[in-house]
Amino acid sequence: MSVKYLLDTNIVSEPLRPTPNAKVLTRLKRHQDELAIASVVWHELWFGCQRLPISAKRTAIERYLNEVVVVSMPILPYDQAAAEWHAAERARLTTLGKTPPFADGQIMAIAHANSLVLVTLNPSDYTVFSEVKVEDWSR
Repeated sequence: MSVKYLLDTNIVSEPLRPTPNAKVLTRLKRHQDELAIASVVWHELWFGCQRLPISAKRTAIERYLNEVVVVSMPILPYDQAAAEWHAAERARLTTLGKTPPFADGQIMAIAHANSLVLVTLNPSDYTVFSEVKVEDWSR
């Protein structure tokens, strides 16, 4: 299969929660060959992990990131096409008085540049952007 979905940080992190959402886990398994993450999401995941003190929790997260995420999901770059779409969207949104977080714009731009559906637990974070389908797998 080919990649169809770009996962937001909260979706990639869901399996690490003490009580993960069963619907999210089911969808992750069902679409396991169709998933990718953005380089921005990788940064958020790795940064969060590196901020933790050396502990069993940090070791478990590092293992998940290195042995599950990296080997099963391509990490897509914030490239020229993504940067240009993001710049155009930021300009459009700025004229409307809206300023979404820069990282959210980068993630959305990577989804747009690769014609992917963005999967997140927080679809409201992305409603101001145009031209990209967003899904919430927790419902």
